[in-house]
Amino acid sequence: MNVTVVGAGLAGCECACTLARYGIPVTLIEMKPHKKTPAHQSDNLCELVCSNSLRGDRLENAAGLLKAEMRLLGSVVLEAADASRVAAGGALAVDRQQFERYVTERVKALVEVVPREVTHIPKDRPLVIATGPLTAESLSVDIQKTVGGEFLSFYDAAAPIISSDSVDMELAYTGDRYGKGGGDYINCPLDKERYLAFREELANAGEAPVRGFEDSKVFEGCMPVEVLARRGVDTLRYGPLKPIGLRDPRTGKGSYAVVQLRRDNTEGTMLNIVGFQTHLTFGEQRRVFSMIPALHSAEFLRYGVMHRNTFIDSPKLLTPEYMLKAQPGVYFAGQITGVEGYVESAASGLTAALAIVKGGALQIPPETALGALSRHISGSREKNFQPMNINFGLLPKPEIEIKDKTERYREMSGRALAKLAQWKGDAGL
Repeated sequence: MNVTVVGAGLAGCECACTLARYGIPVTLIEMKPHKKTPAHQSDNLCELVCSNSLRGDRLENAAGLLKAEMRLLGSVVLEAADASRVAAGGALAVDRQQFERYVTERVKALVEVVPREVTHIPKDRPLVIATGPLTAESLSVDIQKTVGGEFLSFYDAAAPIISSDSVDMELAYTGDRYGKGGGDYINCPLDKERYLAFREELANAGEAPVRGFEDSKVFEGCMPVEVLARRGVDTLRYGPLKPIGLRDPRTGKGSYAVVQLRRDNTEGTMLNIVGFQTHLTFGEQRRVFSMIPALHSAEFLRYGVMHRNTFIDSPKLLTPEYMLKAQPGVYFAGQITGVEGYVESAASGLTAALAIVKGGALQIPPETALGALSRHISGSREKNFQPMNINFGLLPKPEIEIKDKTERYREMSGRALAKLAQWKGDAGL
């Protein structure tokens, strides 16, 4: 048996490496470096487009549970992330270049990589389509014809990256919310007057042309910061600029609003403006974001960009193993299935690969994060299916009521990892 995997993003690379680890030959087809989407810049496989953060890494966080489960099952994406980690408090953030190089080297050592664009669904079986939310137009059309379901689309935005040397540390301070972490974030405070002026300019700033853009089509988990600004004077202060849990160590006081910066590489020379996904023009980004006092002389290493994402109506089309109900042997993986987020995307690739290893049926325990994602994409009862990050709301509640949320989540994580370990042994994986 030889498996064809189309797309070398997080899902495709995770899927290919998992299959290879179980001795199954894989052909991985990727259109880079010959062709790239507007959001891609690197020639490496497994490119991180929007952010260098893989979100929370603690067991009281659903994203942290998902990572722990994937580590238990030998995830190459988590192996690479742990090897390229940068300081980010309780989150798992990575040095992009180190991460991408790590995965690229592992993939090329394990599987055959064919650099070409796929315009039609291959006839190979088993087949995994992991072309992601940026699937090329020609293949998107063929997928739509094949599945017979309506394609849905939304828009995603990436935050700017600035040089750490250009931040005025006389007007900023390091620290994490509520003192958690090791002072991994740089905090840029604004008083009320400066915040109101910034919010006004941001709400009225010029946007880059995005064909067919509508606020209603922006996925809520990655809302452009200028759209948030238009939704109310204080919307930003309850979102990416929330000052809660932060106190300036120089004064011992909080601020009216706070912009946070997070490392984007190991050396800390590159900083991501947290929550500032945007599709403003480059000139407007420079003008408006420089109104933040500590960023008055900010050097932009990468401006924010806006791109179109696409996903299928998975509950009508896919089994819990991410296989097409109407075409056994054809699997989908990644954000094209409606899982949202880097880690979730890789998790779907891991699940699809294990399903192939086990001959199609998998039945991951529903108490696990992996099982919860599988059930969401195959059994969601939403009238209009929407992408979803992993969250504890997707998992069954504990048998014993636990009022404290943190303790309840830790209990659910412990239960999940125990169930997964038993399942792994029983399945012979």
